[in-house]
Amino acid sequence: MGFNLKQYGIEVETIFRNSSVPVLYELGLRLEKGTAISDVGALMTYSGEKTGRSPKDKRVVKHPESENNIDWGNINIALEERVFMLNHERAIDYLNIKDHLYVVDAFAGWDPKYRLKVRIICTRAYHALFMQNMLIMPTEEELANFGEPDYVIFNAGGFKANSYTTGMTSKTSVDVSLERKEIVILGTEYAGEMKKGIFSIMNYLMPLEGVMPMHCSANVGEEGDVTILFGLSGTGKTTLSADPKRKLIGDDEHCWTDEGTFNIEGGCYAKAIDLSAEKEPDIFNAIKFGTVLENVVYDEATRAVDYTDVSITQNTRASYPINYIENAQIPCVAGQPKNIIFLTCDAFGVLPPVSKLTPEQASYHFISGYTAKVAGTEMGVTEPEATFSACFGAAFMMWHPNKYAELLAQKIKKQGVTAWLVNTGWTGGAYGVGSRMKLKYTRSMIDAIHNGSFENVEYVKDASFGFDIPTSCPEVPAEILVPENTWADKAAYNNTKGKLVSLFQKNFEQFAKGVNEEILAAGPKDLVDA
Repeated sequence: MGFNLKQYGIEVETIFRNSSVPVLYELGLRLEKGTAISDVGALMTYSGEKTGRSPKDKRVVKHPESENNIDWGNINIALEERVFMLNHERAIDYLNIKDHLYVVDAFAGWDPKYRLKVRIICTRAYHALFMQNMLIMPTEEELANFGEPDYVIFNAGGFKANSYTTGMTSKTSVDVSLERKEIVILGTEYAGEMKKGIFSIMNYLMPLEGVMPMHCSANVGEEGDVTILFGLSGTGKTTLSADPKRKLIGDDEHCWTDEGTFNIEGGCYAKAIDLSAEKEPDIFNAIKFGTVLENVVYDEATRAVDYTDVSITQNTRASYPINYIENAQIPCVAGQPKNIIFLTCDAFGVLPPVSKLTPEQASYHFISGYTAKVAGTEMGVTEPEATFSACFGAAFMMWHPNKYAELLAQKIKKQGVTAWLVNTGWTGGAYGVGSRMKLKYTRSMIDAIHNGSFENVEYVKDASFGFDIPTSCPEVPAEILVPENTWADKAAYNNTKGKLVSLFQKNFEQFAKGVNEEILAAGPKDLVDA
């Protein structure tokens, strides 16, 4: 008896389960519009109308078993179970009209104690290969004994949701039922929805076991010392975690347990915009046979990719197994973190390039999840724009941010971890006056964190933020370490700093009720109060 999906009401007989890369290439090239092979052997695919996630269309079923745990609002939008079942039936009906389907049975989480068995049911070879890259693939023996999965994703993304269905806001719907242990996808073929759907599930389940799920990258040194790097887009999370002196545990999703750190994923999902061998050699070299390239533009004759062309989307991506990174730690499991680094790109030029945080300050900055983008330059507007994303990944957090912050604080204290804030943004003034921090200086500061160079140096306390700023660092000019010293106009510095402090305070008001007093007190003070 061959493998079938009859328990889900799916009668399709031709099922490609955990197929080899060549089989998925052949099927994709033959049957899926916009699919081609690049000049280095990657599979170039087109995700259709949606070239990024649709966070406003994500829904979670409101159920008595889990509803008191979920932080309901504009991220976790409630859905009736009846409506979930309508969308579920719509997905099953669509899957049933296909002459073949793909199934990926694989694991999320490298630690066997915590890993989830996940089943993906989808209609595209592109989606199957993507998830075979992103999950941890079972051995033949593990597949033979796979049994029933813990969670199932029904990806019927080629079929639109019915916008007249209660609670639907568009033709796209990504619905999670924690009780049925299912995710249903309609109206989007963007593969990242599957990856982040599983991450959201892990973000719900892991805190129930006292495990901290994290939207971060992680690496490990020769001595087994683990560093976790949090940071929003554009802060240097991927670049700085790819360190030739250390092994990469993973680039995006991890868990912190009583035993140590593990990667949730079996692969990497890297931004491909402006990718070059000079800037990102590890990622560039990982693009080869077996890698999925999403929505890139290429030369019709040579099939060479133009990574600077963003005419389809700015969100061009490469998905590949982690063993395509030469310096990967496999299995992707390591010990307890020694350092946590919060990366921010502060375009206001106020935050120091490196500072040391107390556990309470770490929790405050973790809940804040701050960075600042350069906004509206084409209109001549040079005022930076602050961005806050709770836990450096608000879109995927299912509990109140304080749940994750308290877990983080407990683990920092228990393991004696040092937390740092590293600003990869502006120095010598805000955007338009100052300049971007040199990458080589940032790398030297991170080296100093790793090799203990900051253990015996003098620190000065920042008057409003309260963190400790080291006054010297090997291979970094001392004058750039204290931001105020780099500004020619001290009044402008104080004025800009006051502005940033108030942005932090205003953003934190939404969390104040759910956060304990120590974390609240660790936030920045107005200059007059400091």
